[in-house]
Amino acid sequence: MSLKLLVVEDQPDFADFVVRGLREEGFTVAAAGDARAAWHMLTTADWDVVLLDRGLPGEDGLSLLKRVRESGRATPVLMLTARDASVLMLTARDAVPDRVAGLDAGADDYLTKPFAFDELLARVRALARRPATISSATLCQADVRVDLTTQRAERAGHKLDLTGKEYALLVLFMRHPGQILTRTRIYEHVWDERYDGTSNTLEVHIKDLRRKLEERGPRLIHTLRNRGYRFSVGDET
Repeated sequence: MSLKLLVVEDQPDFADFVVRGLREEGFTVAAAGDARAAWHMLTTADWDVVLLDRGLPGEDGLSLLKRVRESGRATPVLMLTARDASVLMLTARDAVPDRVAGLDAGADDYLTKPFAFDELLARVRALARRPATISSATLCQADVRVDLTTQRAERAGHKLDLTGKEYALLVLFMRHPGQILTRTRIYEHVWDERYDGTSNTLEVHIKDLRRKLEERGPRLIHTLRNRGYRFSVGDET
């Protein structure tokens, strides 16, 4: 049985491109052009993955997602965000709070337009493989717990004092346990900027997050040489 996908996108040409491409890959796909239509489809049918544009007319995608999560639905959601001249200044100034807001609302992953269709496929498939038991309000992996409503992170019952970037990193890792996350994907997800490979910003923040986590237990964020990082219980480097 093919996966059922819902594409929520208000730009007809772009929506048609995504829907046709996904159908050619064997998915069952439906589309909604605004929040009202999307809400009806989300509450009357089951979906394996939802692709949700943040910039919908009227009620935006973030508000819609909050309502979906408040209704108790934990369907994996890939939020699509636009990068253009009108949002570049906002993105540069408020990238992390913007991402954190989306994660708190219940987004499972982000993808910035324009994107490579192969990357969209990979992220859709990764979300579809996630266990259905993952809570949309609380993330729990090993002895780490993150309450997305209060933004409180704990390890072994002890509160973790995290910066905004460290919190966003931790949430990203905990939403993808056991998966190898490349430096490019992590950087673009948390900082919303293209990774050029020359900055050590990512490494510094991961080092700080590791230190805080390891004050309460063994290493969870592992470095995989030339591949990226993985959040898991084990004895990797």
